[in-house]
Amino acid sequence: MKKKLNAKGTKFSDIAKQFSEDPGSKTNGGELGYFAEGQMVPEFEKKVFSMKVGEISDPIKTDFGYHIIKLEDRRNLKVPS
Repeated sequence: MKKKLNAKGTKFSDIAKQFSEDPGSKTNGGELGYFAEGQMVPEFEKKVFSMKVGEISDPIKTDFGYHIIKLEDRRNLKVPS
């Protein structure tokens, strides 16, 4: 799967729509939206918060299955005091 994602002209969203088994994100191309630390399972967060924008991860395993992540954007939000 990672080879398909790295192929020139391949869109991550198209591959996610075709192969994802996640009913919550499959129909919108794997898009999870923005989230802060503490909102996802630790293995997923550890990978996401160590990635660079535009990077595609190797498969990672969580209690919910295997995931390939593409980090599209990052926002640094300040938590209100």
